[in-house]
Amino acid sequence: MAITTHDTETDVQDRAILVSLVTDKIKRTGIDPELSLQELVQLAETAGVEVLDVLRQNKETPDSRWFIGKGKVEELRMAADALGANTAIFDQELSGAQVRNLEEALDLKIIDRTQLILDIFAGRAKTREGIIQVELAQLSYLLPRLSGQGKNLSRLGGGIGTRGPGESKLETDRRHIRDRITELKRQLDEVVKTRELHRERRRKAGAVQVALVGYTNAGKSTLLKQLTDADVYIENQLFATLDPTSRVLELAGGKEVVLTDTVGFIQNLPHDLVASFRATLEEVNEANLVLHVVDASSPMREEQMEIVQSILQDLGASGTPQIVLFNKIDLCQPVQLEMLPTGTGYLKISAFNPEDLTRITEMIADELAGDTLNFRIPGDRGDISSLLYRVGEVLETTYDENDVLYNVRLNKEDYDKWGYMLADFVDQQ
Repeated sequence: MAITTHDTETDVQDRAILVSLVTDKIKRTGIDPELSLQELVQLAETAGVEVLDVLRQNKETPDSRWFIGKGKVEELRMAADALGANTAIFDQELSGAQVRNLEEALDLKIIDRTQLILDIFAGRAKTREGIIQVELAQLSYLLPRLSGQGKNLSRLGGGIGTRGPGESKLETDRRHIRDRITELKRQLDEVVKTRELHRERRRKAGAVQVALVGYTNAGKSTLLKQLTDADVYIENQLFATLDPTSRVLELAGGKEVVLTDTVGFIQNLPHDLVASFRATLEEVNEANLVLHVVDASSPMREEQMEIVQSILQDLGASGTPQIVLFNKIDLCQPVQLEMLPTGTGYLKISAFNPEDLTRITEMIADELAGDTLNFRIPGDRGDISSLLYRVGEVLETTYDENDVLYNVRLNKEDYDKWGYMLADFVDQQ
């Protein structure tokens, strides 16, 4: 049965059949093949592909020559002829030899999940860092597949699988591509050093950082825009934004934090892509608080939450304090709302509800709040007074001769970080 898509483009170049192979290894890893296939449909539509049909096969292990069984190859050929498909997109990663064999047998453009995601990222990357990261991931993916690329290296038309490094680079020898990878890594190292300098400045300035993380299309960018009036690109599609965006968010009491949006996660995010974007993703490690944004209306909500937590653990950020924001509750059925967890650390919201936005900032303030301390600051130490306003919430200010007395709410983490500057000014009385 064909899947109906709603593409606004009048001239869709790629007309594809999607192929999913479920092996015993996939079953053991706990990856949900249906969730993965649904995402593949969304990925294809995001790339401007018209999805005509889906073929599934259960097999103990992939076929070394065809990936799918020989009989399924014939079934795919007949379906492509009947539907007028010019592309087959596989939900798993293929070897170069498998791509070549399938192209020769089917006379179709063969794309796997990794190449499709890389293609989407290539179309989304706007900043120098993003462009470098995507090209590095693309070339790292292509290098071991050069000997089996077949028609992939001679495509002169447009469509998926042709964005990014360009045909001239793809037709060069391995040594040229290795040299290019080395150069891209060098450029990325420079960008990483610049990013680290910015992080160090934020640390020295006492900036409190809050990171938005979540499954792609959960509404992180919308939330950033609504909370901070940020001018960010928002679209109801996968990976609408790649580059991290940071904006200042003012909390109750006047305390300011830096709110950072990060790239969305997805099941089976390509390893080369994760490696290339690690410097960007490590913004999460610098955060004092993580806001895990969840699409509450998604039927795969629980699976998506598990995937996000798994990636946070891989990044070493699983121990960071976290608030789970169940977004898009205006799209939920009553039974979905009833099943959402409640209590400390959970909040049901719509990013377009002003009252919910206020509740978010209040919960952030409560989570970042700590013990109340009194400080006696000499009048000529404006640097210490400014630091108190940056890292804590000043509740009360009084004056005593040449000193200023501050009553400040300060969390333990910030006091541990800035205690070497503040300890001498704590008022014990």
